Amino acid sequence: MLHKSKAFTGFSVDDSKKAKKFYGEILGLEVEEDPEMEGIVTLKITGGTSILIYPKENHEPATFTILNFPVPDIEKAVEELSKKGIQFEHYVIDGTPTDEKGIFRGGGPLIAWFKDPAGNILSVLEE
Repeated sequence: MLHKSKAFTGFSVDDSKKAKKFYGEILGLEVEEDPEMEGIVTLKITGGTSILIYPKENHEPATFTILNFPVPDIEKAVEELSKKGIQFEHYVIDGTPTDEKGIFRGGGPLIAWFKDPAGNILSVLEE
């Protein structure tokens, strides 16, 4: 029944105007607003996937990564995002800390985490 459904995902934020600016202007993603549904923002991701962002009055940030952005060069991505004011998180995973730039190099893909204005966790990871 659902195998032919064009599923999509979504997540909440506390301020959809801040989210629209962050995802559109800072991250450079295609962002659409639904004129019939106030506060609803849709991210149009390469490959035709849509991600719904909706305001929630009692929003609590996700405690896990909600969106991963594969990149060919994580060093370059971290540098460019840092220049735009993005601050990368510093974690210790299985005893291994992220480096001074916020990149985790302890096994698996190279990955760096950051947060959106609502506190949701995002990442860039090297392909």
